[in-house]
Amino acid sequence: MRTEWVSARKGQANVSQMHYARKGVVTEEMAYVATIENLPESLVMEEVARGRMIIPANVNHTNLEPMAIGIASKCKVNANIGASPNASDAAEEVNKLKLAVKYGADTVMDLSTGGVNLDEVRTSIIGASSVPIGTVPVYQALESVHGSIEKLDEDDFLHIIEKHCQQGVDYQTIHAGLLIEHLPKVKGRLTGIVSRGGGILAQWMLYHHRQNPLFTRFDDICEIFKRYDCTFSLGDSLRPGCQHDASDAAQLAELKTLGDLTRRAWKHDVQVMVEGPGHVPLDQIEFNVKKQMEECNEAPFYVLGPLVTDIAPGYDHITSAIGAAMAGWHGTAMLCYVTPKEHLGLPNAEDVREGLIAYKIAAHAADIARHRPGARDRDDELSRARYNFDWNKQFELSLDPERAKEYHDETLPADIYKQAEFCSMCGPKHCPMQTKITDEDLAGLEDILKAKGGAGELAGVKQQKES
Repeated sequence: MRTEWVSARKGQANVSQMHYARKGVVTEEMAYVATIENLPESLVMEEVARGRMIIPANVNHTNLEPMAIGIASKCKVNANIGASPNASDAAEEVNKLKLAVKYGADTVMDLSTGGVNLDEVRTSIIGASSVPIGTVPVYQALESVHGSIEKLDEDDFLHIIEKHCQQGVDYQTIHAGLLIEHLPKVKGRLTGIVSRGGGILAQWMLYHHRQNPLFTRFDDICEIFKRYDCTFSLGDSLRPGCQHDASDAAQLAELKTLGDLTRRAWKHDVQVMVEGPGHVPLDQIEFNVKKQMEECNEAPFYVLGPLVTDIAPGYDHITSAIGAAMAGWHGTAMLCYVTPKEHLGLPNAEDVREGLIAYKIAAHAADIARHRPGARDRDDELSRARYNFDWNKQFELSLDPERAKEYHDETLPADIYKQAEFCSMCGPKHCPMQTKITDEDLAGLEDILKAKGGAGELAGVKQQKES
């Protein structure tokens, strides 16, 4: 559908959604987002114009279904996929993409680092994806010089960044906020630099004794981005990798630079979201979200987790979903999922499923807590179905219908039990929801209480039920 929308834009100096919004133009993408988010078109345009909402939508990604990330829209979830030097190929990555979308991913990041033809994998993913695709170009920049930091120069970074734009990548993680003067602040951390992209840039600066090229060439990157409407995801190279390192001087120094870069990108009418931590204790999450909003003028915040404890390898989809729900409640716009395999290995299909469902729960809980219009409608509908023992409707309304049906059918598999007024928890005689107290019952009780002068006088009165 976007082929016709973008045909007239291609070749123009700036085709970003922010550029049009600031001119007072409601693009087809803005109108589409307004419909699916149940927001006025004028509000979407205003939010995009001020940078508080982004619509990642590269003009070369024509099979994209536009979506919004911002405080005014529903809380979104990203899933990571990607080939490694040890595993995967293009077909497998496309299968991962489809699985991620099936379980509710709003965007997908291709974090491929090697072992395959990276351009081929990326092209396949974009061609198969109806959701925005994000990448981390420094991975391929390093791969293009066979892992040799000493051979990597500024132009290599920009070449790869533009190649990703040409292929249709909707947003790119650009680690431009890590400055050479920030590196000494890492001293004293328990886990140092845990960002893979941040680590590459740190190595580059330490070897060349020069400032981060993504920072010095930031305006050049803006010029590239606005020709394709690629969105910045400003990487947090110094995000904390453990509870001990949360909210430290290194993290906050980089955040200040990310705020400066946000405003620089906006001068070019280029869309921006800002990445955030990481590993953060529960009591510091609100501070982190509000600090980002303050430093970055309310540009959408995109967080990994955060994980609220470090002692549960194998269960970090849970430790992080707890933090993610709280971050979303305080105003984070998008949550990057964490799988049970985080810190342990490359996730498989079941890990992707577990991670995404955990994060869809967190995002939905945040929407309810923020009182977004209509956020609780599905909950109320499922609750009615539960009260009426409409099992198939309960499955249908579940975030993971297959799992809900699977668990129910473990003990009561026959079709007849889809009409039963009980499950295996309480059995046929003890389900409390079988006690259907009507409004008439309660009205009658109120009359009796009034006549008797209160509940203390009702020792001999039995509830009257319909036979």
